[in-house]
Amino acid sequence: MVFQNYKAIRHGISFFVISLFGLASFGQSKPTLEQLKQQIELEFKKQPGRFAVAFKDLTTGNELLIREQEVFHAASTMKTPVMVEVYKQVAQKRFSLTDSILIKNQFKSIVDGSLYSLRPEDDSETKLYTEVGKKRTLYSIMYDMIIVSSNLATNLIIDLVDARKVTQTMRELGIKNSNVLRGVEDTKAFQKGLNNTVTAYDLMILFEKIATGKAVSPQASEAMIKVLLDQHFSSVIPAKLPKDVKVAHKSGSFATVRHDSGIVYLPDGRQYVIVLLSKEMPDDAAATETLATVSGLIYQYIQ
Repeated sequence: MVFQNYKAIRHGISFFVISLFGLASFGQSKPTLEQLKQQIELEFKKQPGRFAVAFKDLTTGNELLIREQEVFHAASTMKTPVMVEVYKQVAQKRFSLTDSILIKNQFKSIVDGSLYSLRPEDDSETKLYTEVGKKRTLYSIMYDMIIVSSNLATNLIIDLVDARKVTQTMRELGIKNSNVLRGVEDTKAFQKGLNNTVTAYDLMILFEKIATGKAVSPQASEAMIKVLLDQHFSSVIPAKLPKDVKVAHKSGSFATVRHDSGIVYLPDGRQYVIVLLSKEMPDDAAATETLATVSGLIYQYIQ
């Protein structure tokens, strides 16, 4: 009886050791895409709200998609397709990036044409407001639209290129469910639900086009990447990545919305596109942390 108990205990210890070894080995092995997806879903379950992810490894073509077709308020992610439209119209010789643009702070609502203005206290950049009545180059205004997410710069450019043409260009790039209807802070349009919208899948397509030189032209795509690499807001995609990893990206936030989208460049030359969207988030700091954690998980997978 004692011998049998000894054998049982010994067998139990052996099983425990083998199990630990197996778990350790599993922890050291690279997760599959499905395991990565499960990890990400677990992170999302820790927070209230809605999340979407679109990830594509540009070396292998592997994709990870979570609620990729769900529509979100675009917030400032719409500024990337606006930049694409600028380069497209430059290529069409409609104007030059060195052309001077008059800085104004009056814009027409898409609802009824009535005028509205932006308030510097609601913007992420305020210097441009002190230059109303003066001129700056189109490039410098577009640059501020992207790297410091200036709403005033955005509206100046949308007045120039036309929001409808931005959406048309997105359709030509294969982007089917996202829309740029208007500039920023058009309250009448917002109240009627006339908002700029995106999906994670559409933004993935857009950044893949830019990364592979297919947005307007290879030269234009390279120029856009250089602008995106100078992004000032880095609390999501780059936050938990090593310093030698470069990210060309455009973030966006609005009320209970927090987004980031872009191209990640690894030191060995590999690239991937990542889009992280959230909405209905009661805690912006928690949403930011969750999205940054997901970005870190995807980076660990790609290693």
